[in-house]
Order: sequence, then structure tokens, then C-alpha cells
Amino acid sequence: MYELRQVSEKCYYIDCPAKIGVYVADKERVYLVDSGSDKDAGRKVRQILDKNGWHLTAILNTHSNADHIGGNKYLQGQTGCKVYSGGIEAAFTKYPVLEPSFLYGGYPCKELRHKFLMAKESEVTDFAEEGFPREVEIIPLPGHFFDMVGFRMPDDTVFLADCLFSRETLDKYFVSFIYDVAAYLETLDKVEKMKAAMFIPAHAQATADIAELVRCNREKVHDVGERILSICGEPICFEKILQEIFRGYGLTMNFEQYALVGSTVRSYLSWLKDGGRLTAEFRDNMLLWRRADIS
Repeated sequence: MYELRQVSEKCYYIDCPAKIGVYVADKERVYLVDSGSDKDAGRKVRQILDKNGWHLTAILNTHSNADHIGGNKYLQGQTGCKVYSGGIEAAFTKYPVLEPSFLYGGYPCKELRHKFLMAKESEVTDFAEEGFPREVEIIPLPGHFFDMVGFRMPDDTVFLADCLFSRETLDKYFVSFIYDVAAYLETLDKVEKMKAAMFIPAHAQATADIAELVRCNREKVHDVGERILSICGEPICFEKILQEIFRGYGLTMNFEQYALVGSTVRSYLSWLKDGGRLTAEFRDNMLLWRRADIS
């Protein structure tokens, strides 16, 4: 864990739970793609940088989930590096309590205010501001989170953030976090058509051929959607839907899983309703969902 792996002359990744990219632009400029989950991750990253004689210029954040920005504060404090982010992701990075608040849908109880869902705050510079390495292409990858992006480096190495998960991860957790299902599926279509010397997803193996992994992730999305539709044969409230999802996939509920899977299921409900496959009604002061093809 936390081993440095080279994929091209100037690009590396640090093999850890959420892969961290390293782009060595020249002797004076080294950039990270994300920073790991916490201070300890940041410390390990800095040890790798120091061992190789690299000075960190900036961190390029793909999105604001805590496992991708958790090392920002430590590395920024130690090196004075900039942290680049954009859109809503920049706000979540600057004010990380937004993540558990958004997931829970209100003020998060203490069981949700921990480093896995709430990173330490860091100072943020927008992608558009002077100093961002203009040789790096920013690739919009919305769906998993609000304004998630990937990065294509000059040597055609593409860091894909969280738009794809390994088959092993999907088979273990079944319901991967998605904020906007329609946007996520569009992103999968986009990524499937991409060409690159090497793709580096944060939660899957680096590969030069991404198509099969895209298809695997797309199939899982449709599987979850069909399962929700099957649950909604009769009018049913959200909590019962969530319970059936946990039962059906053999998941164990706790506060963290309630927030992550619950938020994702709500996103599926919106997607299915907007697509005309679910209906919703308020009955006896309760919101009930039902499959649209049942008269």
C-alpha cells in the first residue's frame, strides 16, 4: 500500500485505496491528482515526494469526497502548495461539512462527522486562475458527484477519478455512490469512447482499454434501477425501499451506509421518476413511490 508506480515518463500513481496521481512536469513542478483520505495519507505521500526529490507545486482535485481531499490540509500546510478545484467541488473542499450534510439531508449527527465523510478544510484555487498547468486537460465527468473532473496529461495518461469502480468493488458493495444517475450514464458513454495511452481510475486497476470496465459499471446501474422498480410494485415509502435494497443485496446498515446508499437510492428514484418509470404521490402525509406501468 502507498507504493509508487510509474506508468509513463512523467506520470505515476500512488497505489492506495483511492489512487493518487503524480505528474512530474519538470524539475520545478510536480502535481498530485488528489491527496488521499487523511493526514496520515498526506504524510505518506510527502515521504514519497521527498524520497524522489520532488517539490509539490499543487494538488489537482478531481472532486471533493473526503477520500480524495483528506490529505489536502496536511500537504498544503507542509509545502505551501495550491489546491485546485472547481464549481461545487470547490465549495465542498473549502467547507467540508457540506458533504455529510448533503448525504444525510440535514445537520449530520456525530456518527457522520468523521474523516471518512468530512475532510479537513483547505484553501482552494479555481481551475481558471493563473498558475494551473495549462498543458493539463480538464475532463468533465459529472454523475458520481456534482462537478467531478478527470485530467488528461500531456503524455496521454488519463486520471478518471471515481467514474468507474472495479468489478470486485461492485460485487462487494453493489450500490456504488451516484449523485446524478442520468449524468453518470452519459459520462460512462463518454469514457467508453475515449482513447488514451493509459487510464487510471481511482478505484480500479490502471488499464489501456477501459471499455469492458465501463460496461460492467453500466450494467450495475441498470441492475440497481430494475431492482428498485421491482420493489415498487405497490405504493411504498423510501425507508421501506431502502430496507429492501439492503436486504436484497445483503448489505449491513449503519449511519455511514444509511447516508451513502440512502442518498444514492434517492438519486435513482429521481432518475426513474423523471424518466416516467416511477410515479410518486403523497398519501396520509407520506411520500409513496410506485412503478408507473401498474394501473
